[in-house]
Amino acid sequence: MPAARFERVREVGLALPGVEAATRYDGTPVLKAGGCFMAGLTLHPSAEPDTLVVRIGFEERAYFLEDAPDTYYLTDYHRSHPVVLVRLSRIDRDALRDLLSMSWRLTMAKAGKRA
Repeated sequence: MPAARFERVREVGLALPGVEAATRYDGTPVLKAGGCFMAGLTLHPSAEPDTLVVRIGFEERAYFLEDAPDTYYLTDYHRSHPVVLVRLSRIDRDALRDLLSMSWRLTMAKAGKRA
């Protein structure tokens, strides 16, 4: 069940200010910051099972892809978006916290521009 796989992500993400858990139109769990998408499970057919999609800047993404290609990856579908794909089975809690913190900063900046 997708929600069960998302529990650790939810727990880490909700520790950040202004983050809320929500559900997308297709029933998959997501985290939002300031009302904007921050991270969530992806069910896109191009992604591997148990994959988290996280909003992140393109420069930061390049670093993650180079530094830990067994954990972070992209598909052609996701390449043009400011996101990185994360194999949930390969990321530890500390790395997840760091990644979600980076995503939170970027997402809150975007949310501020929308307001």
